[in-house]
Amino acid sequence: MATGSISLFLLLLGLLAGGSSSADAGCTRNSTLQHLTWRLLRNYSKGVRPVRNWAQATTVYLDLFVHAVLDVDSQNQKLTTSIWLQQSWKDEFLTWNSSLHDGIREVSLLLSSIWSPDITINELVDVSKSLDIPYIYVNASGMVRNEKPMHVVSACQLEPYAFPFDTQTCSLTFSTILHTVEDVDLAAHAADNKQVFLADGEWELLSVPTRYQVLSTHSGRYAEAQFHIVIRRRPLLYVVSLLIPSIFLMAVDLGSFYLPPTCGTRITFKGSVLVGYTVFKVNMSAELPGTAFSTPLIGVFFTICMALLVLSLSLSILLVKSLHPGEVHAWQRLTSHCYRGESGLDGKDQGANSQAAPACTEGAPLPGEEAVRGEEGPWEGMPTQKAAMEEILAQLLLISSRLRALHRDSRQEADWLRLSCKLDTLLFQVYAGVVAVYAITLSALWAMWSSQQQEG
Repeated sequence: MATGSISLFLLLLGLLAGGSSSADAGCTRNSTLQHLTWRLLRNYSKGVRPVRNWAQATTVYLDLFVHAVLDVDSQNQKLTTSIWLQQSWKDEFLTWNSSLHDGIREVSLLLSSIWSPDITINELVDVSKSLDIPYIYVNASGMVRNEKPMHVVSACQLEPYAFPFDTQTCSLTFSTILHTVEDVDLAAHAADNKQVFLADGEWELLSVPTRYQVLSTHSGRYAEAQFHIVIRRRPLLYVVSLLIPSIFLMAVDLGSFYLPPTCGTRITFKGSVLVGYTVFKVNMSAELPGTAFSTPLIGVFFTICMALLVLSLSLSILLVKSLHPGEVHAWQRLTSHCYRGESGLDGKDQGANSQAAPACTEGAPLPGEEAVRGEEGPWEGMPTQKAAMEEILAQLLLISSRLRALHRDSRQEADWLRLSCKLDTLLFQVYAGVVAVYAITLSALWAMWSSQQQEG
């Protein structure tokens, strides 16, 4: 019993001794970190570039990770992206021997307490929204690592010509404001962005190639590191909501050409299709990206088809108007003139017209006929009979002129109808060709997009 109590007492003493020694080690390590930090920043001057040889350039290494594409504004030519920027450079005044400082190989310092490069984005058009991370990490060899997430609104030359199968390339160019390439040099590293990219939106990331160049100005030579963000649109939503309905609308419009050109129903049908075109054009304009210098290809095709529809509708209206100039036809005008007693002679008065009216009435005696039938001799009734024959001749000439006018009108109507049929056939062929080119172009763009997706 006494032996067990002694063993338990010794065990408790050992635990207390071990705990006190670990606490002493932690305190010692913490004091070593504070001492190391104090030693590093004691005589440090953050306003001087951290090199021992001033002729040696400080190389800043840049790593860019694209997290998401937040907005693509084609009208204002702006791209909004969420990125993670990592900068690293060597500070020759922030080095130590880790074996002499309890194996500490990395410490965190305030960014405001050390020198940092003045690197900006040349395409920046708005104040970038980034988290304020005040700390940086420094390892024992003097490599400083500064990381920060950013929302960047940058200028980008967007080309919506192949919408919705378009691929855009936007650049983010990093350069220093004051330091020339002899003082601060840049090096860009192409990181694997596809693993961190959020691919749930409208755009997908293809690649982020890099490029290094030196810009020469009158004040010196400056290093630039460019990251080209290559993104591609997912077209399925626009194919279902825009392209397929537009093809259906064009096919219905093509079917209207099978109606007779002189049919009034064709004008009504084409008018309804034109209303459908207008409504669809308004809805499509809200979806199509557009710039002052470029227009999507499908918008151009749709506008051409709409113009051909208006031209065909105008042709049908003119044809119906030419074939039906008024409510009264030519034979009706001839009959009405005959019954009104028109003789076609300007010198006749109303009395002559009233005498000519019975001439066209069936069963009415001709002028002078009663005199011929009378008891006078044939020689005495000759002047009256001559006047009656002249009146009959005048009426026959009037009827002949009316028939010639009617024949001329019918020939003109036939010529108009023949010309309109040729124009209608030509419009149909042009319309069908435009729709065929439209469908072939969309199929080719879809095939190119599919092949790029398979390669990616």
